[in-house]
Amino acid sequence: MPGKAADCTRACIQHGSKYALVVGDKVYTLETSDKAALDKLNELAGAKAKVTGEIDGTTVTVKSVSAGS
Repeated sequence: MPGKAADCTRACIQHGSKYALVVGDKVYTLETSDKAALDKLNELAGAKAKVTGEIDGTTVTVKSVSAGS
């Protein structure tokens, strides 16, 4: 998809994909129904983010999201 990575991410989310977090060579699927967390993930799409939550395999149940450094 042409354009910025953030735009591509947002388009994929609108079509049913889930947010992901890439840490080194690992990719984690992010799960949350919290509106504030989803809004923050949308805002930070394509950027560094700090995500806290519980990991189960390659899935993170998100508790909070903030801008990364």
